[in-house]
Amino acid sequence: MTYRDSLIGYVREKYKTEPEYLWLRFPDYAVFRHADNRKWFGIVMDLRRSRLGLDGDGEVDVLNVKLADGLFAELLLEQPGYFRGYHFGKGNWVSILLDGTVPFEDIRSALDESYAVTASAKSRQKTRPAKEWIVPANPKYYDIEQAFAASDEIDWKQGAGIRRGDTVYMYVAAPVSAILYKCAVTETDIPFRYDDGNVRMKALMKIKLLKRFDPAAFTFEILGREYGVFAVRGPRSVPRGLKDALEIYEIPKA
Repeated sequence: MTYRDSLIGYVREKYKTEPEYLWLRFPDYAVFRHADNRKWFGIVMDLRRSRLGLDGDGEVDVLNVKLADGLFAELLLEQPGYFRGYHFGKGNWVSILLDGTVPFEDIRSALDESYAVTASAKSRQKTRPAKEWIVPANPKYYDIEQAFAASDEIDWKQGAGIRRGDTVYMYVAAPVSAILYKCAVTETDIPFRYDDGNVRMKALMKIKLLKRFDPAAFTFEILGREYGVFAVRGPRSVPRGLKDALEIYEIPKA
């Protein structure tokens, strides 16, 4: 048996990618590559069993993929069906038998990882898991408290790296100097050009209010003393301890 056709179908359905057959000498070698950076993320090859040190005559299909973790790749090589990447001298490439030795779901997982590892920065940004950010708001330029009093969804300057589905915690600068709001990013890349010498914007995002925080709960002093956040000059990631505290926080009842 061989998973060749199933694998090609999987790539076609999930990544909208067709296999490319690049060599006249090797007509059955199928290359999968990214549309934007043209990097390979998988190659199906039919090899003589002897080339892999396997017993028996004939050929066997293998999938070559690139993994992120070199140590993990080395551990896989100790398991049946995995070999050091055939014809790949550099990087964490491994060859995986497609004859049923390795379960198909494990093959798909390895291919998915290879796709992520070889993707362009722009592509990785689109497919990364949702992320939490601290985003500053300066009352001198925009009254965010009044904006959220009028509506639970507002437009905001889009920070680099932020995408739809992320969470932003709005830090309101002096005289408040505290995190006041938890918001969901509901839309990004809204065209908008603005520059008054103090504020410059190239695009907007929509943020929807999810939770309010007491102004005394996460002040600038507390952020620095307890969570190691000593500056909020632009969008920044949320430390793990602070993330946990923000998630479980409830405004005390009067």
